[in-house]
Amino acid sequence: MKFTLGFALSVALAVPVYAAGLKVRDADTIVVEGKPVRLQGVDAPELNTRSGKDSRRWMVNYQAGKSVECQLTGERSYDRWIGVCYAEGADIDAAVISAGHVLDCRRYSGGKYRQLET
Repeated sequence: MKFTLGFALSVALAVPVYAAGLKVRDADTIVVEGKPVRLQGVDAPELNTRSGKDSRRWMVNYQAGKSVECQLTGERSYDRWIGVCYAEGADIDAAVISAGHVLDCRRYSGGKYRQLET
């Protein structure tokens, strides 16, 4: 397992990471080998709410045992890199929005996932 950051026009983080190297903070932030990544298209409820806890639980279950790869934009939000992450090739943002646990975060996605909102 290897974590690399390289800056150009965009930053790619190709990290095949399984459960041991992946942590879900909440429904819009995952930690990949110690590096926090804010999911670009996700606007999640606060973790101190029931919806926030439910959406985090969904994310944990969805990613369990899967390889995760992130493509970073080079932007940061607080301590987190901004990016789109994929679990076994499936867009995590699209999956959690389609499942009805979160909304599209237009600030970072430009409305890319709006049509998936339930």
